[in-house]
Amino acid sequence: MILADTSIWIDYLRGGKPQMQALLNGGRIAMHPYVIAEIALGSLQHRQRTFALMESLWRVSVASLNEVRGMIEAHKLYSQGIGLTDAHLIASCLITPGVTLWTRDINLQRVAAALRVQANPA
Repeated sequence: MILADTSIWIDYLRGGKPQMQALLNGGRIAMHPYVIAEIALGSLQHRQRTFALMESLWRVSVASLNEVRGMIEAHKLYSQGIGLTDAHLIASCLITPGVTLWTRDINLQRVAAALRVQANPA
């Protein structure tokens, strides 16, 4: 399963990322509630339909804040240029077997690759 971060969803919703549609059709995209919340903060033409799609996707496990803080310390993720939502997505990939992270954020890609959870859905 692939957890697409907000940057990938934004590209997809703007009409880009054709491989995203194929992955969605194949049931290979997972969802995290923080991604839905971030998308909710933006302007969408078809809000109800978009959120219905997102809510219907298989969900990754969501780490507690204490688990995320522990992961940050254990993997020395401080000063790596990632934010709290990014850290939550990484944690979800680490605690949900078989899930990798797809992002276009360079810092997040680097961290995901180092932790062996970077997706390459090309």
